[in-house]
Amino acid sequence: MFRILMLSLGFVALAAASELWATLSPTLPGLAPLGAAQAQETDAAAVPKVEPFSIGNPDAPVKIQEFASFTCGHCAHFEEEVFRKLKAEYIDTGKVYFTYNEIYWDPYAIWAGMLARCGGEMRFFGIVEMIYEKQREWIDPKDPAKTADNLRQIGRTAGLDDDQMEQCLSDAGMVTALRENSDRVSQQYGIEGTPTLMIDGKIYKNMGYKDLKKILDEKLAG
Repeated sequence: MFRILMLSLGFVALAAASELWATLSPTLPGLAPLGAAQAQETDAAAVPKVEPFSIGNPDAPVKIQEFASFTCGHCAHFEEEVFRKLKAEYIDTGKVYFTYNEIYWDPYAIWAGMLARCGGEMRFFGIVEMIYEKQREWIDPKDPAKTADNLRQIGRTAGLDDDQMEQCLSDAGMVTALRENSDRVSQQYGIEGTPTLMIDGKIYKNMGYKDLKKILDEKLAG
């Protein structure tokens, strides 16, 4: 049913995107549905501008962009095995400026993204870490309502209150904005799977920390 949630797969064909979006509503269970009237209100003026979040020194000598999906198993592995080391050794030391680009090919990922953004810039990367760390716990392919409740619990753990989450997660304009931005970014950079990295403008497929470190050290030495 919900093929993107086969967590053993890290790369998802864009050809399956339409099927994935047809599986579930992008609105979380327990929130007011996006009915026709509300959809009509979500016009161009109501759709917010989506900008990626970044971390580190903007003047760092190396720029990295990650393109990732919150329901991607390989993205969760990258977060745990690569990003944490990257942050400690290169981002926190001012050598790398890191930007996280959200790619959305299914509603569960949209729900997670809306939750992550609910905390604003200060909490975004912390909530992202929690979402990936608990990915196998919060995703239930057969039960959207349980998945939604699991995400709300992550939000509470991150310090978000229920009213704050209700406001964020029922934002029809944000649903549209995230999906449109994901489509635009995917087309602009030719993203066909996640995670994908762009280092100083060059696209790289998913890699382990050893290979990433070699690329970064060569760039920094040059």
